[in-house]
Amino acid sequence: MNKTVKTILMVAGVGLLAYGVYTMIAPEAAINIGPLSVEAQDNTNAYITIGLGVVALVASFLAGKKA
Repeated sequence: MNKTVKTILMVAGVGLLAYGVYTMIAPEAAINIGPLSVEAQDNTNAYITIGLGVVALVASFLAGKKA
């Protein structure tokens, strides 16, 4: 695997990890009624995005090693 593919996998992995963490932290919907505040989150897609990011990073690190 050449250096370009390894770099693309690394950049994609970091990007997917960052986006997954952001979607996990940022609330999707918020309602404020006086002193009462309610926030709702659905983190199922965030876990998938983080998992794909980890797989891309592992693939980029293993791409440089030869058997």
